[in-house]
Amino acid sequence: MPIEITVGPPVITINQGSTFMVTGQNGEIAADTEQGVFADDTRFLSYYAIFANGEPWIRLTSSPTTYFSARIYLTNAPFATEDGDVPGETLGLTISRNVGDGIHEDLDVTNYGLRRVCFNLEVALRCDFADIFEVRSHRFIRRGRIVTEWDQERSELRTSYKNRDFERSLTFRLRNSGSQAYYANGRITFPIDLPPGASWHTCCYYILGLGDRVRAPVHRCHHLEQDNELDKLQQQWRDSATRLASSNEEFYRLYRQSVEDMGALRLHDHDFSPGVWVPAAGVPWYVTVFGRDSLIASIQNMLVNPGFARGTIKKLAELQATERDDWRDAQPGKILHEIRFGELAHFNRIPHHPYYGTADATPLYLIALHEAWKWLGDEELLREHRDTALGCLEWIDKYGDLDGDGFQEYQTFSSQGYENMGWKDSGDAVVYPDGSQVKQPKALCELQGYVFDAWMRMAEVFDALGEPERAAELRRKAAVLQRQFEEFFWCEEIGSYAFCLDPDKKPVATVVSNAGHCLWSGIASPEHAGRVVQRLIQPDMWSGWGIRTLSTQCPAFNPFSYHRGSVWPHDNGIIALGFKRYGFAGEAARVARDISRAASYFVSHRLPELYAGVERRPGTFPVLYREANVPQAWAAGATFHLLQAILGLRGDAPNKRLYVDPVLPAWLADLSLSNLDVGQASVALYFWREGENTRWEVQDLRGELTVQQEPWRPWQVDEALAEQAEARPRSP
Repeated sequence: MPIEITVGPPVITINQGSTFMVTGQNGEIAADTEQGVFADDTRFLSYYAIFANGEPWIRLTSSPTTYFSARIYLTNAPFATEDGDVPGETLGLTISRNVGDGIHEDLDVTNYGLRRVCFNLEVALRCDFADIFEVRSHRFIRRGRIVTEWDQERSELRTSYKNRDFERSLTFRLRNSGSQAYYANGRITFPIDLPPGASWHTCCYYILGLGDRVRAPVHRCHHLEQDNELDKLQQQWRDSATRLASSNEEFYRLYRQSVEDMGALRLHDHDFSPGVWVPAAGVPWYVTVFGRDSLIASIQNMLVNPGFARGTIKKLAELQATERDDWRDAQPGKILHEIRFGELAHFNRIPHHPYYGTADATPLYLIALHEAWKWLGDEELLREHRDTALGCLEWIDKYGDLDGDGFQEYQTFSSQGYENMGWKDSGDAVVYPDGSQVKQPKALCELQGYVFDAWMRMAEVFDALGEPERAAELRRKAAVLQRQFEEFFWCEEIGSYAFCLDPDKKPVATVVSNAGHCLWSGIASPEHAGRVVQRLIQPDMWSGWGIRTLSTQCPAFNPFSYHRGSVWPHDNGIIALGFKRYGFAGEAARVARDISRAASYFVSHRLPELYAGVERRPGTFPVLYREANVPQAWAAGATFHLLQAILGLRGDAPNKRLYVDPVLPAWLADLSLSNLDVGQASVALYFWREGENTRWEVQDLRGELTVQQEPWRPWQVDEALAEQAEARPRSP
């Protein structure tokens, strides 16, 4: 590629679990920015700078070396000493950092000059202990008290914060230093005396205190480091993941980086056991447990490794709401939106402890539970979470349908609640065709699809659990919903489904990507599905880098906005699966090609959370969304959905089957998968093109499994149930 694009401002981000560090490319943390050292939604370090006799160092090059480590190479600007001037580029300073609970930092200085150099190396540090919501909004309110203490004997600087029972601290501990350290005026100073060719070293430990818990570094000095625990964990993840090979280097690199990113987003504090994990949603803003994001990422990862599904299903079950709390938009049975651990949540200044303001996480939980069962074949998983599933189903009936009309609507009851509670949850995301805002309550089209899909899936689950009456009732309700959905959401004038129903139950005929989710869920009628596909591939929706969230014909369109015209990889992955489900394999592959092409322009082929919806033309490249999270779980997972759409992969572990329906496009002539687990079996598959046809074969099989070609089709609703639905009175 002639150009490589970094995502967002020029920063270096490294992370592990709930701890992450964001610096400038020079390794420093600039004041009054969103940079810093963070853990559990608190910024511990808000300023870091390093000097040689008061002069800043000059960056030569820098880069992350793994998701949890980075290295920065610097040299000196000219500076004066008592012994004379030191020319520029005489000294080399290397900063090596590793995040692992706390942070280990190595500072190494080498004299490349021809004479001795005596100078002071100075490290300036400041802590603000700001809540992550304050950092993002750039609005700070000072509450507690910050105290800094220097312990000369122990060579450590401790800065602590206390606001009633909320306590945080950062201990900056020095070890293996080549000279004695001193502290004054906010700076740690090392007097350094270096003969020609000599080097100087110190280790810096960032120890994070969170009340009675401590996050201490797990790494040693970089030059002593062999395989550490984090390297081993990441390698275990790689070894357990499905492996892909292809002559298409672009798609291979995208897949490989997506696997790396998913491993990087494991929230190790929430690991239940080996192979049972929870993903963070994204770095830097979403390093916590989410409902929607974690569930969709888990669904995406089924064909790679279902460990995330096991962990996410278990963690969200633990956090399922048990009572009504309007401040947190909670009702019994509801699955959370997100949970936070910072000062604002601790003192109930924000409702995120946890906050339940999402309308889609609850049906998505049921979808993920069913999908995990289909890939794992573990009926005990269903029995373990049966009560959670029943709570979700009751919430859908009692609280998801606010007015009893059969559709899912959302409305906040919290003074700090979200205006929008679907996946497009920015406050200005849901608009009429004239660009004006739709008010609450809103019945999004994809919510109806998710609930329809959840009911049909849970009918299969209850059949497996020996509860046929409950299964039959769910199928009947699904039939009613599908018939009503077609009647009230289809908009002939736009050739697509309405964005939503507004408070007056009028369809909002805005052309948006959400309609593609209705194909993924299988609620769309076959005759209307083709119209949706054709509408989404028109130039106003298809940017060439993927399908936009909003049509360019809408006055509210803005390619640089969060949800009103940008391109989201995860959205495109879901749409591609929907295209495939209704038999539009070529269009699904076209989506995959455009997302893969966009990824090839980003550094390391790493997909960001989103990018701008500008048109692809000769000589252009994807345009950044400045605050995109990267790595981001469902952006990485989009790759796996795109792969699933091309190959038509579906797990059916309870019946010891794997279904395939491959249609390789011309740009992807061959592809092999190995270490693909379905239940207790593992299989290796090879796919290749012969002329216009796609061939496949099983190359290796361990365990009992039948691989057969069969397309994925929309749900088939029983005709008798459909007639019941037709006869039922409709209230909208």
